[in-house]
Amino acid sequence: MTGQEQCVYLDFNASTPLVPEVIAAISSLFEIGYGNPSSLHWAGRAARDAVERARAQTATLLGCDPEEIVFTSGGTESNNHAIKGVYYSRVAAAARPHLITTRIEHPAVLNPCGFLERLGADVTYLGVDRHGQVDPEDVRRAIRPETILVSVMHANNEVGTLQPIAEIARIAKSRGVLVHTDAAQSVGKLPVKMQTLGVDLASIAGHKLYAPKGVGALFIRNGIRLEPLMHGAGHERGRRAGTENVLQIAGLGEACRVSESWVNNDRVRIMRDYFRQLLNNEFGDRVVLNGHPEQRLPNTLNVSFIGCRADQLLGKLDGIAASTGSACHSTHVEISPVLRAMGIAESVAMGAVRFSLGRSTTEAELEYVVGRIRRALS
Repeated sequence: MTGQEQCVYLDFNASTPLVPEVIAAISSLFEIGYGNPSSLHWAGRAARDAVERARAQTATLLGCDPEEIVFTSGGTESNNHAIKGVYYSRVAAAARPHLITTRIEHPAVLNPCGFLERLGADVTYLGVDRHGQVDPEDVRRAIRPETILVSVMHANNEVGTLQPIAEIARIAKSRGVLVHTDAAQSVGKLPVKMQTLGVDLASIAGHKLYAPKGVGALFIRNGIRLEPLMHGAGHERGRRAGTENVLQIAGLGEACRVSESWVNNDRVRIMRDYFRQLLNNEFGDRVVLNGHPEQRLPNTLNVSFIGCRADQLLGKLDGIAASTGSACHSTHVEISPVLRAMGIAESVAMGAVRFSLGRSTTEAELEYVVGRIRRALS
């Protein structure tokens, strides 16, 4: 990178920086939050208060009761807890428990489902349309008497497409089936309320909404009983053993509080649409949108640059942080499973780049990136 080039971060779906309020919340506990939250004395009280304050803040953002929030180490653990917890708590009720998910889920959902298949579960992997959306009627048709769980992500991490979770939940509930959604990408970007979605379980990841890495939460609707993923003492009301990570939990809670003012803010969406217009004006038919044109995350723009490989393009954009879902090697490209499931032609999918914007993204940064792409493609 030359001295005239600058660093621009457009990979907020991968991870986000800590906002100042989160840093302050964590820092305030370095000296007073060292007690064990389970201890009854004064040192434990400060730590316990921080955890319960964060629980209330997280519940407020999700529109649920604080006691429905279980803190975890992140989205991966939350997904594993939800899927395996349902299976282990209901395995005795069915000869071969059946789960339903989709082909475009994050590996933190697909791999636990694959693990349960090896234990004897039956899993249906639903397809999606060319925009990356699941047809709720496919869910209806897939449900069987032995179905115990439907797990469909709220928003796809690669193309940003939103799924009709509320409709899927209504269908599943009418058949007595539990519903889980991986909401790691949508929480903090959109209004995500548990009552509106109608799900029984929902996963969130702290580092996707300006909280630290290594912390997350699982929403478990009151009345739902899961087998714990972590066994030990009675932490988190007996649902997740292990002494609570007070500092990071406090950071997650504060990030949720700050996000309240952002979920209805159109600024990031306006920046995303401005970026797309810049790309269209500059490259015309050489750039193609991947994902749903309207029902998608306000910050996500997945586009294919026709006639080039995404890895080679990003290699020429030193200093610009973006991502490609395809695995690129010296002689070939392994197309992203998400784009393949959407039926995107290989010649188009190989040029797919995901730009994910954040609260701090500026017009000047986007204009600079388009200029760099122009130079790279020339």
